[in-house]
Parts: sequence; C-alpha cells; structure tokens
Amino acid sequence: MDCASAHAAWFNRLREGAPVLETARLTLRVPAIQDFERFAEMFADPATHHIGGPLTRGDAWRRFLQMPGAWFTQGFGMFSIIETSSGLFMGQAGPWKPDGWPGTEVGYALHPQGRGKGYAVEACTAAIDFAFDVLGWEEVIQSIDAANLPSQKVAERLGATNRGLGTFQPPHDTLKIHIWGQSREEWMARRNPTS
Repeated sequence: MDCASAHAAWFNRLREGAPVLETARLTLRVPAIQDFERFAEMFADPATHHIGGPLTRGDAWRRFLQMPGAWFTQGFGMFSIIETSSGLFMGQAGPWKPDGWPGTEVGYALHPQGRGKGYAVEACTAAIDFAFDVLGWEEVIQSIDAANLPSQKVAERLGATNRGLGTFQPPHDTLKIHIWGQSREEWMARRNPTS
C-alpha cells in the first residue's frame, strides 16, 4: 500500500466513528480537507474580525487544523456545517473548550453565503443537543465580542442570557467579551416545554 492510500485508509477509519448530525437543511460532520477552500474564504472576510479574522490563507490553514485536532485529542470539536441541498460548506458550529477557556462553549462561524438564513441557530441547536446528550455537559456558553450584535441575537434566539463580561487567556485577554449561557435544565425546559 502506498503512502497516500495508507493515509486515506487511516483517515477513513478515524472518521467512521465520528458523529454526523442532520437538521432540516444542514448536515454537521467532522471537518474534512474539501472544506478548506470555503473555510479560507470565510476567514478572509472582514466580518470575522470578531473571532480573530480576517486571516491570510496560511493562517486560515493553521486555524482549520484546530478542529480536526480537537476531535482527535478531545473527542469533540466544531462540526463543519454543510448545506445538505448543495453540499457546500457553510461554516462551523459545535462544542469548543480549549485549555483556559471561560466555559464549555458551543460556538459558530458562518461563510458569507451562509449568513442571514437561520443556519447559525439551526446548527447550534443540534450542537447544543449533542453537547448535553452525548458529552454530558451541564451548561453551554457563547463567548461573544461586546460589539458583535448579530451573534448576540443568535445567543438570544438559542435561549442564552448575558452573564456579563468575561476574559480569554493571554494573549487575547484584552478583548471585551460577554459570556452568554444557559444550563442543561434551562435548555431542556425550552426544548420540551410540556415535560
């Protein structure tokens, strides 16, 4: 078996056990190399300044590798958001907890073509269910730049409340962020109001 075939076989074995979440319009799966071009486009967009962008292609590549690495080492990470009807990468959403993070986060970022369609709420709803049901988390947060009003609206639609100012670890500790969050009980009460 040549090196490329061995790599492909190893990668397929790695992805076989990875979860796939499906919603009405989206498929959420572990990031794959074919997602990178649109990921790089997403992080070249000036609107990503709230989450550390815009990035050069090289920096986007290094950022892209974080999520497969998180899946491999932690057993969870953000999913690639795929628009089921077109097969296009529309962003990423899912559980995220780097060392020193302010909490167990379900974060997201959307490609410009994925914005304004309700995809953030749809993807995050599936990802929050996954975080509570599969990972056993007791709460989820969203760390949102104080000036990022669209993301604050997404957090509100998800049922989160603003818990006040938070900080990241250095060197990002100068950013002004708000921690939005909710407990498992709060989430379940909204998801199953008659229970």
